[in-house]
Amino acid sequence: MSYFTAEYMRADGTFAERLIVLETIRDAQMAGVGEFYHQALKFLLLKVPDLRTPSERADAEKSVIILCEGLGAEKYTAAALELWQTAEAFDVVSTNTNDGTAMRAALTALGQVDGKAFVPHIVQRLEFYNIQNVRDSERRRRIQMAVQGCISALEAFKDIRGYRPVFFAVIGPYEQAIQDMAAKALPNIVDDPSEAIIAIIQDQRNDPALKLTAWRMMDQTRMSTASRARVAAAALGVGWLYQTTNRNHQTNMRELRKAAITLMAEVGVSEDSVYIDLEKSYKNNFISNNPDFDEIMITLNTLSAIKSEQAVNLLYKFLQEINGRRRSGPWANKERRIYEWLTACIGKTETKSVEMRLLLTTISRNTAYTSQEQTMAANALRALGQ
Repeated sequence: MSYFTAEYMRADGTFAERLIVLETIRDAQMAGVGEFYHQALKFLLLKVPDLRTPSERADAEKSVIILCEGLGAEKYTAAALELWQTAEAFDVVSTNTNDGTAMRAALTALGQVDGKAFVPHIVQRLEFYNIQNVRDSERRRRIQMAVQGCISALEAFKDIRGYRPVFFAVIGPYEQAIQDMAAKALPNIVDDPSEAIIAIIQDQRNDPALKLTAWRMMDQTRMSTASRARVAAAALGVGWLYQTTNRNHQTNMRELRKAAITLMAEVGVSEDSVYIDLEKSYKNNFISNNPDFDEIMITLNTLSAIKSEQAVNLLYKFLQEINGRRRSGPWANKERRIYEWLTACIGKTETKSVEMRLLLTTISRNTAYTSQEQTMAANALRALGQ
């Protein structure tokens, strides 16, 4: 390699001549040349300020691609700093003269050599690209090549810090192919992105449609049951905290709440504060002039599936309240429908609560209720083993 090294680093050599040297080495498919590629990249970075013509820049970018691909194939970790410096030197935003292929190659190689020290830098770059609204097609093409490099590197690093910017690339201002690339990379970044997903859902700057998209990404992960329960708790909490008059956003929030409550029936409750929000899903709809009966039903079903003491206590509280309605009104189709669901769900809890059994017994004998309503309470008692 001494001959090639001397030829490449000639002080009077041109970018075209150096490119020929690199192409010769590449085409020879030589192995163990990571050190040469590293030194060659350092030398090229020193020469970048000397670029004068479009042809010189084109030759330099072709050289960068060969060097980055070679360092990536060799997994030459010592070159991480120079690879990042290359990405900066050929950044598509800094000048319109950079094509984007060199930056993409440098970022991709950075991921291959495990340059994790530069995760924050790549995250910052991708976040910047994600918020650009570029109309010029050529500039957009160049930025998208840089975005591909960022996604490739962050996927390779498998660092949770890369999850958020890649998620926003999925919904970013890019062509479908780029969005698809980000979507495929997202599940490979980290098995359990619950912290990142919770942060996206809780971020007040994100609209409900985006929060709902982040929630749905959970299905593509290998997240543990406990982590899913935490995400569900966060989603339900946000579902009641977020205030908006936008009808579409209200629909999104309702869908997010119901999805979170449904998941809780499967994964359980991660914290006691969740019961406060479950009570809101029941009560806020109960007193509404336009109640979402589906949310009420899902909430009751989930409480009966959880079967915890707190869940049973809530069901008991709801039954007390509806019993008060039966005595003093109002009592209409809404109340009767909810009463029917409530007694059926209580029967599935397997609770041994004495208070619950006494209340059901009282209702089953109370002539204020119709015989059919009394039978519903009696059926719940039988289901509980009495």
